[in-house]
Amino acid sequence: MHSEPMEYAIEHEEAAAKGAFFVQKDGQRVAEMSYSRTNATLIIIDHTEVDASLSGQGVGKKLLAALIEWARSTGTKVVPLCPFAKAQFDKDASIRDVLR
Repeated sequence: MHSEPMEYAIEHEEAAAKGAFFVQKDGQRVAEMSYSRTNATLIIIDHTEVDASLSGQGVGKKLLAALIEWARSTGTKVVPLCPFAKAQFDKDASIRDVLR
């Protein structure tokens, strides 16, 4: 039997100038891309972490894709300090429209 990679529901929360896009499994966060808000229209991606159990499934890229979609829809600009996020922006010109 071939098992397909699981689809993960990406959730978003923001409070007190800190936010995250994340995936939960059994009530635990198993993947997270966190950011800090510097003002009403600018965030800094500061950290991406994906549990080893999800390694190789593109979960980090899915978190970033959700963040980019949200940034576009809200007019938010992004500074990727996180090495993972920065590498993705370096590789893919099509998402750079959200960069400050």
